[in-house]
Amino acid sequence: MKILLSAIGLLLAFSACAADPNIRDADRLALYRANAGASVDNFQYFGRLDGWTPLGETAVAIWTRPSEAYLLELDGTCQDLDFANAITVTNQFGRVYRRFDKVVVLGRGTSQIPCWIRDIRPIDVKALKQAEKDKRAADAVPRAS
Repeated sequence: MKILLSAIGLLLAFSACAADPNIRDADRLALYRANAGASVDNFQYFGRLDGWTPLGETAVAIWTRPSEAYLLELDGTCQDLDFANAITVTNQFGRVYRRFDKVVVLGRGTSQIPCWIRDIRPIDVKALKQAEKDKRAADAVPRAS
């Protein structure tokens, strides 16, 4: 009985931890959306990603250069995006097009189902970094009870 109660307690603790990342993903997605420009039809892709940030199951930010990033809103959910070891982006002769190209989740146990890109928005990287810094500072301030 003691083992069962311990197992239930651990399950509740892990499920509580799992809820926090979802909230952070939503906040992070809102931050990225607030610092993204107007939609574009395509962007130049240099054959490799400098980085990427999953923003829930329906969006991802990708860096094509250290100071150049795009918010990709996906058509529906993209299975395992939050847990992927790596992703790739399809392209047409060095350009990625919305409604034509896809994000593909790579890694152990993933089915590599392509996720269609519904919208592309360039991110103001400097403004995003400042907004993230401001958010961290605001979150660090203790709140009065």
